[in-house]
Formats: sequence, C-alpha cells, structure tokens
Amino acid sequence: MMILVGLAMVFGLVFGGFMLSGGKMDIVLYALPFEGMMIGGASLGAFVVANSSTVLRASLRGLVKVMKGPKFKAVHYEELLSLMYELARLYKTKGIIAMDEHVEKPSESSIFQRYPAILNDHFATELITDSFRMLSMQFDDKYQTEDVINRKIKKHHKETLASAAAIDTMADGLPAIGIVAAVLGVIKTMSSIDKPPEILGMMIGGALVGTFLGVFLAYCVVQPIAGRLRQVEDEDGAFYLIIRDIFVAVVANHPPNICVEIGRGNIPSSKQPDFYRVEAAQKELAAV
Repeated sequence: MMILVGLAMVFGLVFGGFMLSGGKMDIVLYALPFEGMMIGGASLGAFVVANSSTVLRASLRGLVKVMKGPKFKAVHYEELLSLMYELARLYKTKGIIAMDEHVEKPSESSIFQRYPAILNDHFATELITDSFRMLSMQFDDKYQTEDVINRKIKKHHKETLASAAAIDTMADGLPAIGIVAAVLGVIKTMSSIDKPPEILGMMIGGALVGTFLGVFLAYCVVQPIAGRLRQVEDEDGAFYLIIRDIFVAVVANHPPNICVEIGRGNIPSSKQPDFYRVEAAQKELAAV
C-alpha cells in the first residue's frame, strides 16, 4: 500500500505548499471538474483507441498489481525449490517415463497439488511441464534447452509489460492534452474580453489549471504508476528464470540438490531462502 502513501504525499505537499504560499484553491476547485473532464476524457479515449482489448484488460489488472505488489513472495520461491527438487529427484531415480502422470495432467499430480500457488500460475506450470515434455522427446541439449526456455520467458515478459508501456504512453501525452484544455480555456476567455479584469483573471487562471493538471497527472501520478507496474512485472518475471536455471541443471545431469542450489543462488536477495532452510525442506521431502 505504499502507493497510497506516495499519492498522499504528492497531493498533500503540492496543494499544501500552494495554499501556504498564499494560493487560493477556489479558482482551482471551480475549474477542476471541467478541465478534468476534458483532460481525463481525452486521455482515456485516446488510451482506448491506441490499445487492443487485451491490453486494456491487462492495464486494469495492472492497477491491481500496483496496489498489491509482486505476486511471488519468499514463500513461493521456497515452494518452487521444493517442487523442482521433487520433480528432479523423480526424474533422476525413476526416469522420464515416471514423469508422464505429472507432466500431462499437473492438476491431478500428487506433486503439483502440494504447491497450489504454483499450480494456479498457468505460465509457471506450463513452463515446467513443457520443459520436461521436451526432455521426454529427447531434446536434451542444455544450451538449446536454455535458449528455448529463454524465448518463452521473453515472449511472456514482453506481453506482460505491454500494459505498463501503454500507461507510460498515456503519461507522455497528458501534458499536451493539458495544453489543449488550456487553449480551449483561453479561447473562452478571449470571447469574454469585455469583462472586468477580475473576471478575466479568474478565467485565465481556470484555463491554466488545464496545463497544470496535465503535467501534474503525467509526472506525479500516471508515470509513477507505470514505472511501479514495470517493477512488479520484472520482479515476478524473476520467478520463471529460476525454473529455467534448475531445469537446465537437470538436463546437464546434476544431482537434484545441486540443481536446486543453482536455482536458489539466483533468487533475488530479498526473497532468497538460506541454504540450511532449503536443505531441511529437502530432508522432509525425502520422507514423503
């Protein structure tokens, strides 16, 4: 919820500083609904025109992601290491044939069912099962395997970042849209040039609210949201890289515990479990 704290600081300090310096909010508040309608309507309309329905839906989900933060926490990385250890151990001891029931129907797999958070992530499950499926088809060159998995992850990551790029593009356009609203305000002012100076001053001030609002929303609200969404997607994307690293180690015929250790070493530091915690989890799994 740090986004709410940040937005509260932005609005509080900007408008608080304006009022403490002697600024009057009455002109801003009077013009805000009309300028906001023009700027908000134009930016949202342009956003709809510029993006597919898939990106629009992803952008709405992206706003939820910004509020919640990364999907994968430290506990999910621990679960991933345990899941990959079980699969690697099964492959090492019983061969690829024993993997069929887990690879073909992961939702019915006794191993996958122990890790529902991973099973519920469609891409993570698909990446694991497809990788072992390639191995069953004797696609066992570790370099080519890594390249294929990298391509899948890159494709997925590009698709997930489409919403952040779209929101960022909208932020780029907001200052110009604010100028459009301000120009319309100036046109309205010029049509009332015979009015007293105090009225003209209020009208010009209202027009300038449009310029302010466009720049303010672009750089203090929309662009930070796009940047945070990109960070969240990058952090979640690291989860799939661990799957790649462990599986490539499996293809290279390393022992299961070594495969998992290779993956553990590449987990982001803030979410990385220590060696002894992972070792203890493996000993518990040995008894299953």
